[in-house]
Amino acid sequence: MNLDEQVEILMQGAEYGDDDLKKAMTAELRARLAEGRPLRVYCGYDPTSTDLHLGHTITMRKLRQFQDLGHEVTFLIGSYTALVGDPSDKNKARPLLTQEQIEENSKTYAAQAFRVLDQSRTKVRYNGEWLSELSLVDLIRLGQNFTVQQFLARENFANRLGKGEPIFLHETFYALMQGYDAVAMQTDVQVGGTDQLFNIIVAGRKLQEALGQKPLVGIITGILPGTDGVQRMSKSTGNIVPINTGAEDMYGKLMSIPDFAMGKYMRLVTRWSPHEIDGLEKDLSENKAHPRDVKMKLAREIVAIFYGESDAQSAQAAFVKLFQQRETPQEMLEFQLQSGQTVLEVLLAAKFVASKSEARRLFEQKGVRLDGETIDNGNMVFPHPGVLQVGKRKFLRVK
Repeated sequence: MNLDEQVEILMQGAEYGDDDLKKAMTAELRARLAEGRPLRVYCGYDPTSTDLHLGHTITMRKLRQFQDLGHEVTFLIGSYTALVGDPSDKNKARPLLTQEQIEENSKTYAAQAFRVLDQSRTKVRYNGEWLSELSLVDLIRLGQNFTVQQFLARENFANRLGKGEPIFLHETFYALMQGYDAVAMQTDVQVGGTDQLFNIIVAGRKLQEALGQKPLVGIITGILPGTDGVQRMSKSTGNIVPINTGAEDMYGKLMSIPDFAMGKYMRLVTRWSPHEIDGLEKDLSENKAHPRDVKMKLAREIVAIFYGESDAQSAQAAFVKLFQQRETPQEMLEFQLQSGQTVLEVLLAAKFVASKSEARRLFEQKGVRLDGETIDNGNMVFPHPGVLQVGKRKFLRVK
């Protein structure tokens, strides 16, 4: 690729909320690339849970693009920043995790990330390497580069202040810690979502400059909406697409996203070029392509990224057979019913739902059927053996 093509690919999906800032970051990225050396690029991930979902992978796709262009990529696990908790997208303080919880959650992070990143070209580091070495005096000196007003001007802090809700002092440490990550690794480029704009553009760049380094280029990616197409993909809202879910389940979940959200998914998740995406959107707008067909192509592309082309093709065939031909799958998990078990107990025991609240939503949405008949009361004793359908994609043969 020539320089213009590289910049176009690397800035695809970038959002800053300010045209001048985007132009400035684009110009700085072009200048760094023109130096003709591998750039040091990283993104940090706080291990606040054990599983990653598709929303987490948006920044990983951007890291992979840098890898494919020959740059040095670090997958940074926030073993120390997770102790504080990132307040960037929260309207209240995050619960503090223990070191043991963080270590447990960290075990699967890198392995899941390698569904997107090239393992042979990825450095995995933990920011406890350097943050654990900082003294109180070091922290004070880092804090001298910022004002309290800068933190209070952040939208989530300002909202909490206006409502009289508490802002805890430790929450202001997070930006300092993340900014110091950039200093410790002498970062050229940091990737992060729009919720990280302050941490990257303000804290990271300012600390680097204060400590004699050239300020990094911030690539700020958009936030992926969940399967509802509106709210941010989040485990708490139940609108996620887990990346360890299996090819067929991932394909089915992606087919459930609203048509209006397809463009966002194309730009943030796929390997398609901006020109390919523009072409598909043009075909949709001119009625040259049916939204269902484009969505199937989109789902297959995303599943192929995580599970390979063969599994993606099989997942598509299974979807067509099950939903377009309205067939029940011949092969499905089996469950041995115990005397007196309720429908809810069967769902939980079979791990078809993660919680009672998730099950309750399914019952309210008429999403639980036994041999085609809707069940709306999870507390009833399981009526009789048969095929239990949960949602659109999960089937269980109850014996």
